[in-house]
Amino acid sequence: MADNRNCEQCGTSFVPRREHARFCCVHCRAAWNREHMGDPVADSSALLWSVTAMSEATARLPQEWAGDRARAYTLVDEAVWWVTLVDATLVRHHPGPYDSVIAGQDPAQRRRTEATLAGLRFVRNQLGGEVGPAELIQAAAHGEGAGSGRITGWWWKPAPPPVLVSLPARAQAWEMTRYQAYQAQLAGRAIAETFRRAATFLMVAATKAGPLADLANADATNGPG
Repeated sequence: MADNRNCEQCGTSFVPRREHARFCCVHCRAAWNREHMGDPVADSSALLWSVTAMSEATARLPQEWAGDRARAYTLVDEAVWWVTLVDATLVRHHPGPYDSVIAGQDPAQRRRTEATLAGLRFVRNQLGGEVGPAELIQAAAHGEGAGSGRITGWWWKPAPPPVLVSLPARAQAWEMTRYQAYQAQLAGRAIAETFRRAATFLMVAATKAGPLADLANADATNGPG
C-alpha cells in the first residue's frame, strides 16, 4: 500500500518523497509559508542557535576521553539529538537549500549522506525508547581514532531489527528504512566518521538557507554594536 498523506495546504493526497514531507508541491509549501510565516529574525536566530549547539556538541566528542563512560554516552546522545534536530528543521523549513546541497553531491556521496542522517534518526529513536547506549555503541577503539582512548575511537554496533509491531504501517516502513540505513552506513564504523559527515553537510545546507544566510550577512554588514 502506498504511503499516502494529505497536503497540509490544499488537502490533496500525495506520496511523500521523504519522511517529513508535508506538502504535495513547492507551490503549496510556498503558500503555507506565506500564511504562517512567523518573525523572520526569530526564525533565523532559532536556526542559528540550533546549528551552533550542534557544532558545539559534535566538537566536544574528539576532546573527550572515554574513561567516564556514563558521561561519554551522554555526549554522544546529545550530539545525535542536535544533528537530527537541525536535519529535521532544514528539511521542514528550508528544503530548497537542503535539496540544492544534496543535488550538488555525486551519487555515491549523496547516498552516504542521506543514509548517515537516516541512520542517526534510527539511533535517536532507539535511545529515546528502551534501548541503552551500550546496545548500539561499542566502547572500544576501532578504526579511526584507534588507541586514542577518546570517544571518537568508539564505533557503532550492528543492531538487530527493531520491534515495530506497536507502530502503524506507515511508521513501521519509515523506521525500517532508518534501520537499514543504520546498518549500511553506521554499523561497524567509528562515530567520528558519522558525525563529521553529518555535521559538515548540515553546516553547508544551513549556510545556504535564506534566513540564516540573511542573518549572517546582516551581522557582517552592521558589525559589532
